[in-house]
Amino acid sequence: MKAIVYTQYGPPDVLQVKEVEKPAPNDGEILVKIHAASANPLDWHLMRGAPFLARLAGGLRKPKDPRLGADIAGRVEAVGNNVTQFQPGDEVFGACTGSFAEYASVPENTLALKPTKSSFEQAAAVPVAAITALQGLRDKGHIQPGQKVLVNGASGGVGTFAVQIAKAFGAEVTGVCSTRNVDMVRSIGADHVIDYTQEDFTRNGQHYDLIYDAVGNRSVSDYKRALNPKGTCAIAGFQSLPRLFEHMVLGPLMSKTGNKKVGLMGIAKMNQKDLVYMKELLEAGKVVPVIERKRADGDHCILAWEGIRAFLLSVLSLSGEPLLAASKRCGRCTHILLHLLRCESRIPAKAYANHVFPALFGPINTVNGFTSNSASLITPRLRTDTFM
Repeated sequence: MKAIVYTQYGPPDVLQVKEVEKPAPNDGEILVKIHAASANPLDWHLMRGAPFLARLAGGLRKPKDPRLGADIAGRVEAVGNNVTQFQPGDEVFGACTGSFAEYASVPENTLALKPTKSSFEQAAAVPVAAITALQGLRDKGHIQPGQKVLVNGASGGVGTFAVQIAKAFGAEVTGVCSTRNVDMVRSIGADHVIDYTQEDFTRNGQHYDLIYDAVGNRSVSDYKRALNPKGTCAIAGFQSLPRLFEHMVLGPLMSKTGNKKVGLMGIAKMNQKDLVYMKELLEAGKVVPVIERKRADGDHCILAWEGIRAFLLSVLSLSGEPLLAASKRCGRCTHILLHLLRCESRIPAKAYANHVFPALFGPINTVNGFTSNSASLITPRLRTDTFM
């Protein structure tokens, strides 16, 4: 079969269409003939190995796994031993490693039957983005009916699902987006829409019980200012390493004072129960995937190679590239990272030295022995692109 693979980190030019061995399902796995797949900034981060934290799990010098792509929708071709819920011919959707291919072997517990009213393209747009939105709102944000909920990045892949899922929970939803997307965000159910080019949601006097941020571009102080007492902010995305570390460290620290909580939602966990929940929302018409572009390959032998390449090129602006480039030039990435972290976050020097630095890197005298645990790399899609 044909598949898109990468054997080194870099721009989309490192992706190659190759003939690879067709997988065979192991115990508890299902062989799926893929009819549609969607591309995420997650795929772009893995392809580039950027930010560098992404390599801690995926391979420091080169990718451990050459496969790319996560979201899939297709038809069951064969099942492995001990598979009880699916049979050949079933139409399914879910997530796996290596969805940019003709076939994939997928664990049974990361698949669900495709929504009956959804096309393969619509179903393929759901798993990563929708599950990220669902778990952030429900598990981290503890969303309740009647709450005032704000979604920052409401026009993105995760954000469009977050708006609709929050409405399904009975919340009053405000979406934040750019001018060109105001009408679209309103059309998917947002009660109020803020154009961030005209208004700052953290300084307009409005307050919210729950903020779900699919962008991650505001300071912890900004979030707390916009929250009601006992409010929660769940952050799913990030746009720079300094901001990411601020949310990782200062969020929990500052949440210890007062009754407003700010923090990262963590990595979304793909599971069948949540896929079934999303299936029910789609079948009830409460959630409709927002697809910006569809691309199809003429001979149907590969999943829109040029479309995937074009999409990955379109998300270069999400990179931490300036920081990484500077780190490579001078070889002192710790000092650069911490300098940018303190400047961008406006952290007082004393707090920076006594709390932030040790929390991230250990005692100050170990600065040149920099190590770090892996962090949440879940990022929002700019919009949902599907390939069929």
